Amino acid sequence: MGGLAGAMRRAGGVLHALCLCSCALILLPAAPLNAASRSRADQELEAQLRRHIEVLASDDLQGREPGTEGEAKTLRYIARQWYDIGLVSGTNDPGNEWFAPVTMVAREPADSVAQFARKGRRAIYMPAKVLVLTSGRRSLVRDAPMLFVGYARGQDYSRTELAGRVAVVLDGNNADSQDSTRQNALLAAGASAVLTVLDGDRNLDEVAARRQRSGYALAQDSLGGDLEAFISRDAMANVMSGGPHSLDWYEKQAASPDFLPVPLDLSVSMEATTRETTINTHNLIARLPGRNPEYGAVLFLAHWDHFGICAEPPAEDLVCNGAVDNASGVAALTEVARRLSRLPQLDRDVYFLATTGEELGLLGAHAFADNPPLPLSHIVAAFNIDSVAVAPRGTPFAVVGRGMTGLDRDIARVAKAERFNLVDGDAANEFVRRQDGWALLQHDIPAVMVTTAYGNLDLMRAFFDGNYHRPGDDLSHPIELGGAAEDVKMLTALGRWFADVRKVPPTPLSKGAGQGR
Repeated sequence: MGGLAGAMRRAGGVLHALCLCSCALILLPAAPLNAASRSRADQELEAQLRRHIEVLASDDLQGREPGTEGEAKTLRYIARQWYDIGLVSGTNDPGNEWFAPVTMVAREPADSVAQFARKGRRAIYMPAKVLVLTSGRRSLVRDAPMLFVGYARGQDYSRTELAGRVAVVLDGNNADSQDSTRQNALLAAGASAVLTVLDGDRNLDEVAARRQRSGYALAQDSLGGDLEAFISRDAMANVMSGGPHSLDWYEKQAASPDFLPVPLDLSVSMEATTRETTINTHNLIARLPGRNPEYGAVLFLAHWDHFGICAEPPAEDLVCNGAVDNASGVAALTEVARRLSRLPQLDRDVYFLATTGEELGLLGAHAFADNPPLPLSHIVAAFNIDSVAVAPRGTPFAVVGRGMTGLDRDIARVAKAERFNLVDGDAANEFVRRQDGWALLQHDIPAVMVTTAYGNLDLMRAFFDGNYHRPGDDLSHPIELGGAAEDVKMLTALGRWFADVRKVPPTPLSKGAGQGR
């Protein structure tokens, strides 16, 4: 462990805590094993997965929140496992062995101010019924003219039409996702800000509850600074009183199929600020060296983070332990590494990545892609592992990301060779944006999830509707590891296949991957 301890000391910050903290094992009673339905090897694999989960989902790790002592203990445990397996640092950075620093910022709304004027005179309004938000530190528009755009459905706006103006849009019965799409389109077309009139089912309290949570981003990324505001219908009606038309009149105009935007005789000054917190956290990157790393690499990844202390008294259980999401994925990732390390040396390097900040917006995966330890074009295939302790043994495998990469044919070949069934169709792609593989796809890395967890979508939806992101995702009740064990076997076979240059010949892009190490 001397080399690993030295790497931890050099990383500093959280890594100093990694060397000092102890990782207490809270061992819960194991679920009974059904010897009739599982071989001895399967039983041992499930038991090993459970042992990892018992540590990673224990209260001692306090919910594995990035930037906390829980992170330090989590990374110390995973790194020790990987070091003992025989992996080496995969950061390819002597200054940050094993642990790649990731700096995130959290911003939550602070001040919100709006003032309306008609011909230079302040209009009547109720400030408690206006909410102004920004993703930046501070955003401001002053005395901006207002343009009523109705429901902004299917309308093409010229930049001249919107430039310098605040677009006023009716909410109707749009869901949040649709609302954001309209707002983003208006801002992209040149609007200085967007003011949404809550004339539908939503009210200001509901919007505030959803939108006033912290937003997270990587420190190197601009968080924008666009202004978006929300106003209750009665407040907007008061603002418009005394003008040429009432809000009722504008709503009727918006319902017309030949509606065109209408300039208002109003201007508005709006300002929003946020409070910012910096979070210093880490990805953990290891490597199983191959014989011919110049022919590219295979990547396996799983996120280690969760929500930490997520409830408040008088609740008895305050910790979001994340046993399924994603202690089970890290456990499976570790056992795939163990199995591949026992094989004769593979042709390609195999990288193992435990990401931070997945729950905050796939941030660790984006950080990996922004500052990778090898050229991204040299990653032949990437396999994400997330929330695998859901389906029982014998559940068919789904490919989350099916049809989005060139990996499908080889995955089908491996499944056939291993006598595993694949789900037909791409129904599991409904969830593709909810996992780290999506972040990698945005950087042109061929990434999929191959898992039994999405082989039965009813089981996965039941988890999402139940203990998902709640304190109940722990080991206080039975956890299903049959499918997770089969995931490990399938992923090991995929690693062996894609690391074999005879099975997956190198392409021009994947050659030269080992250069510069």
